[in-house]
Amino acid sequence: MATTRLMPLHTGKGRTVGQAISDIIDYTENPQKTDGGRLITSWQCDSRIADAEFLFTKNQYIQKTGRVRGEDNVIAYHLRQSFVPGEITPEDANRLGCELAKRFTKGNHAYIVCTHIDKAHIHNHVIWNSTALSQTRKFRNFWGSSRAVRRLNDTICIENGCSIVENPKRHGKSYNKWLGDKKKPSHRERICTAIDDALTQKPDSFEALLELLRQAGYEVKGKKVPSLLGGEQKKSIRMDTLGDGYTPADLRAVIAGEKTHTPRKRRTEITVPEKKSGNLLVDIQAKLRAGKGAGYARWATLFNLKQMAQTVAYLQENELLDYTALAEKAAAASARFNDLSAKIKSAETRMAEIAVLRKHIVNYAKSRDTYAAYRKAGYSKKFLAEHESEITLHKAAKNYFDGLGLKKLPTIKALNTEYAELLVEKKAAYADYRKAREDMKELLTAKANIDRILELDKEQEEANERREQEAEQR
Repeated sequence: MATTRLMPLHTGKGRTVGQAISDIIDYTENPQKTDGGRLITSWQCDSRIADAEFLFTKNQYIQKTGRVRGEDNVIAYHLRQSFVPGEITPEDANRLGCELAKRFTKGNHAYIVCTHIDKAHIHNHVIWNSTALSQTRKFRNFWGSSRAVRRLNDTICIENGCSIVENPKRHGKSYNKWLGDKKKPSHRERICTAIDDALTQKPDSFEALLELLRQAGYEVKGKKVPSLLGGEQKKSIRMDTLGDGYTPADLRAVIAGEKTHTPRKRRTEITVPEKKSGNLLVDIQAKLRAGKGAGYARWATLFNLKQMAQTVAYLQENELLDYTALAEKAAAASARFNDLSAKIKSAETRMAEIAVLRKHIVNYAKSRDTYAAYRKAGYSKKFLAEHESEITLHKAAKNYFDGLGLKKLPTIKALNTEYAELLVEKKAAYADYRKAREDMKELLTAKANIDRILELDKEQEEANERREQEAEQR
């Protein structure tokens, strides 16, 4: 089933038209949501500089028609199109989004279709310029336009074998609520579930609770207010944002026996992240010197035994029982990760340079005739006031070219080709990058654990030697 929602976009307080357009386009084109930009399609505009092109069209509209609207001016339209999980591929979703946008605007408006795959349900964000390509008229948001979008969307879905909402309600609700129990649990719900499970093991301190969360596969950052990162999370989540009963203060009170913990109602789909191959061993003596009690020492000893068992299993599975081989493979994994990271950063830097250069070349070409007329008018102040936006764009582009020392401008075709090649290279490198990062973390963790055991063995041998020497002296 595919659902739609049509939203007019206004400038808003404290923003210019250019900022408002840029903000919504930056959100929809997020590379983390669009598979590195692969699932972005544009019509009659370049998605990388669409904000500048939309703004240029609007300035041309004002100059041609003389019509200027107030704060209620609609600068663009945002259409959201969502599909049922597992019913459609990202590529087909993007294609249907383009078809919906083109048929609804009749091809008279520039638009961008961005397919997001970061949620359980694939969904499109379609942004189209309220100003037509002719620069003489605007899109008219007629009475019942949302219903017209839904009907057209249903038609396109039926034509392409996708299901539709048979009996839509007049007043809709969010797609997540519409999915009901099918919705995946949020990252915060997963963390709360992990905390519930950890509390059942009765840790004797807040630090012991954090260690249990590490053991469950979460990375703990920060000291005063810890943040947790695990599973499919992109960003860490602060524990003081988890809600009542799960803040650091609440959990400390529960561990101290001052408060009773009531677990939240679980969904059947909630699962904690899978455990890694192993976690770093705890330096028990250092913790004891820092003031930890005997209860912590007992828990840490058990924790270390479990982690060593996981580490040994990992080494056996990967045939790395020889320390030299383990050290060499860990060093090689680190080198590969660093090489891939540098490669991706280099590609991203060059892609950003190309996007900026492409933007200035387009602006330079569009404003060349206006600037020539301005020069022919003797740099008239009146002419400048009438064409300030184009002249400003032209000067900015010229200054940018001079700063790069460009004698001859590259063609747009050449830049697009280079950008596409870099995008393919970056996407391929990202797949290897994620695998290399996980391999490096596993190997370095295993090596660190073995180093820790060897250090403890050496300390034990030295202690035994000292005792033997003292016994002989007696």
